[in-house]
This record gives sequence, C-alpha cells and structure tokens, in this order.
Amino acid sequence: MSVDIGNRLRHLRMTHNLSQRELAKRAGVTNSTISLIESNSSNPSVGALKRILDGIPIGLAEFFAFEPERPRKAFYAAEELVEIGKGAISYRQVGDSLFGRSLQILKECYQPGSDTGKVPLVHEGEEGGIVLSGRLEVTVDDERRVLGPGDAYYFESRRPHRFRCVGPVACEVISACTPPTF
Repeated sequence: MSVDIGNRLRHLRMTHNLSQRELAKRAGVTNSTISLIESNSSNPSVGALKRILDGIPIGLAEFFAFEPERPRKAFYAAEELVEIGKGAISYRQVGDSLFGRSLQILKECYQPGSDTGKVPLVHEGEEGGIVLSGRLEVTVDDERRVLGPGDAYYFESRRPHRFRCVGPVACEVISACTPPTF
C-alpha cells in the first residue's frame, strides 16, 4: 500500500493555515522542498519528513494514521474558491482540499505582463485549459503560441512549460490538472 505523502502534507498544511513558505521557515528547509514534496516530485527521507512535520506540529505516527474525510461537496459558490496563487497571478482552486482527489480545477487570472517565471514548470500528469479573456502566451518545449478567448491548450505536464499574459488586459483561464500536482 502506498501513501500519498504530498497530498497528505498539503492537506495538513492548509488545515493548519500555513503557507508553503511559513512551513519551510518553521522546518528549516527551502520553499521548493515543500513544493516538490507536495507535488510528489520528491520523496523525503524519514528525518526530513519529521523536521517538516515538527513545523506543523504533528508526529510521524499521527501523520501516517491521519485519514481526512473525503470531500462530498459538489457545488462551490465563486467566493468559496480557494486562492493558492500570489502576486500578479491568481489561482482560485475548486475545493479546499485535494486529498484523495484525482483532478485539480483552477480559475486563473494573469495580470498584464505576469508570467510563471523564466524557469519552465515541469511535473507529472496532464493539464489543459481554455482562455476566457485576454491573451496568454503558452510555451511547451520549444513551441510557443499566443492564445485568445476560446483557444485552448492540453499537454503532458512533464514537458517544460511556461505561461505569460501578453497585451494590456488581464487574462482569465479555466484549467484542470491531473493528478493535482500544482
């Protein structure tokens, strides 16, 4: 039996109202360490996991015994979407916990000129989205395309990718990622 350490850690961190940055600071690790573990891109040693859990605080035994209830809610009002982005990019997630879920759905909003960074994103899974408004430059591997309202993208997330808002107005996108690794 395998344990989904990443989603379990994300769920507990969010339950304790901790940002990835705050938990990393408390645990004495980098933000990227927490991010990589939560996205299941990195499997921590027992010692590293214990240091991270001490920042919550929760013990190893409790961490592995913890079984959150599966979400049963089916509908979400606009104000119930959970903000998981920061700065010039807003990511509003459907559902407060993705523990035990196979799909992540986001309403994304990129302010003019904002982007996901010069270093391309790479993670397991697949993702896709539809541009609702504005213009979004999407780069996947060496291919680059500017998408407008109604245009869409869909690719394997292990391919290096980047998103950037081009033009004078904010860009809104509805996206989905499986498994939820963002």
